[in-house]
Amino acid sequence: MSEERQAFQAEVGRILDLMVHSVYSDKEIFLRELISNAADACDRLRYRALAEPELLGGEGVFGIRIEVDKAARTIAIIDNGEGMGREELVGNLGTIARSGTAAFADSLTGDAKRDVALIGQFGVGFYSAFMVAERVRVVSRAAGAEVAFVWESDGRGEFTVSEAEREARGTEVRLYLREGEDEFLEPARLRAVVKTYSDHIAIPVEMAGETVNEASALWTRPRSDIEPEQYTEFYRHVGHTFDEPWLTLHFRAEGVIEYTGLLFVPTSRPFDLFHPDRKAALKLYVKRVFITDEAPELVPAWLRFLRGVVDSEDLPLNLSREMLQRNPVLRRIRDGLVRRVLGELKTKAEEDKEGYETFWDAFGPVLKEGLYEESGQREALLELARFRSTASDGWTTLAGYVERMRDGQEAIYYIAGEEGAALAGSPHLEGFRARKLEVLLLQDPVDDFWVSAVGDYDGKRFVSVSRGGIDLGAIAPVDETPVDEAGQEADIAALVALFKVTLGEAVKDVRGSEALTESAVRLVADEGDMDLHLERMLRRHGQIDGAASRRVLELNPRHRLVQGLARSIAAGEDRAAALAPLLLDQARIAEGEAPDDPAAFARLLADALADSLPAG
Repeated sequence: MSEERQAFQAEVGRILDLMVHSVYSDKEIFLRELISNAADACDRLRYRALAEPELLGGEGVFGIRIEVDKAARTIAIIDNGEGMGREELVGNLGTIARSGTAAFADSLTGDAKRDVALIGQFGVGFYSAFMVAERVRVVSRAAGAEVAFVWESDGRGEFTVSEAEREARGTEVRLYLREGEDEFLEPARLRAVVKTYSDHIAIPVEMAGETVNEASALWTRPRSDIEPEQYTEFYRHVGHTFDEPWLTLHFRAEGVIEYTGLLFVPTSRPFDLFHPDRKAALKLYVKRVFITDEAPELVPAWLRFLRGVVDSEDLPLNLSREMLQRNPVLRRIRDGLVRRVLGELKTKAEEDKEGYETFWDAFGPVLKEGLYEESGQREALLELARFRSTASDGWTTLAGYVERMRDGQEAIYYIAGEEGAALAGSPHLEGFRARKLEVLLLQDPVDDFWVSAVGDYDGKRFVSVSRGGIDLGAIAPVDETPVDEAGQEADIAALVALFKVTLGEAVKDVRGSEALTESAVRLVADEGDMDLHLERMLRRHGQIDGAASRRVLELNPRHRLVQGLARSIAAGEDRAAALAPLLLDQARIAEGEAPDDPAAFARLLADALADSLPAG
């Protein structure tokens, strides 16, 4: 096959530009990334060989070798793992299939172009080779294949692929170093890098016939023998990330079922945390043999931010996808992992309030998915949950909310939306603020779902303030109610009746409200109807078709405009009917919705403003 030249995917090209022009001080991490990739290739083949032993070709011992050629100014990282064919070379090194990478590439502007720490979050560590190399040559032969292929690029827009000679399976990544990178030609420097970053790799890494790393699975070692730095580097290896672990859990479960876990909670959000597939990222081993990094049965989707490994002594080595899905041992491991993680989070919440709130800010929206999906863990998750509220500048617990409830208050009030400032300024909060009734501000998409699934906390129902029919006066009457300039309250019954006739099918009902103190009107969901925000969200995502539900329009009987319109009816004037559609659209805008007819709304508003000006 002749040499084939291809252009990099656009996102790859931009990342390579970052690598080529990098001034990052810790360029040595390129070696960590290439060794990590080589170790993964060996792990994958070891598992495949359980079912297909012929792939090993008689060579069952895995290893990684580093070779230095000072005269040619090259470093080679060589493994005998599963290798790659032509399509895999093109797919793995010429494109980035992982979703979210385009958005990442879009963010590479300004100072971010120097932030190589972002690279690991996107699973593209191979490209860090171009921080030190002017050219990279990859020769690979897939296990069981007869032909090898070579991939080569200078990182400037194109790469070539062609057939090559390689006697055995595996991959060789050869870096042709740039001027000024001579330190990486010194064996002592490379040994130090391996000891620092890759000592935990279970595959032996050799240089000049000497094994440089510990070459034993880190999770099998006693905790007392492991330094914090080793945990950090192992976390970065299994998580393909560059940040620090916020929480490390290293344990061995013994009894009827035995397994070891080395789990990490990241400090920052993984880039794909909210991807629709919601995949967990733990690696499953059986008796130190890598099985899979795609085992959704190992932890629930609402713990998908976890990184690390679980090593079982009881699962069979020849696990298939079907066996994973129905294996009772895996189910018991899952239950044990969930209990342990939630227990550790509870301890952190008690011992490090500020640190836990930082964790919650990053991962709380994911944990709350468990409130909706897993009823057996709701009590524990409700204890861990933190919320913004109208009574606090920071986070609050549900227990704290209940302690602050007013006498006679029987419900936990909340409002759901998408942006904090808009929620805090919603007309729905006015009557609650006036009565010093605390309201939770729920801003995550999952909030609408878990609230309805959970129903109550400590015997107190969750009630949305965007619903009508809440008797606030029975809980806490407002001390002072504003009246109109004439010092009197008008009877709005006639105004309500007129609005009902004028608005017709545009609303479900019109009535007075105790929940407004500043705004003239608001729209609410009637008893039994879907919450306003939930309906908008479902409709936006195509889950609801047809016309929007009709809502109840509530009028504030103490507002000057409402009182003035009520008196105008008593005086025989006809302005109220003309302004009814305008007030309905005003209520829609306050809910974040557009008027049904923006042009008509603009005309009505202009006419109303003109009528308010002095005659002449």
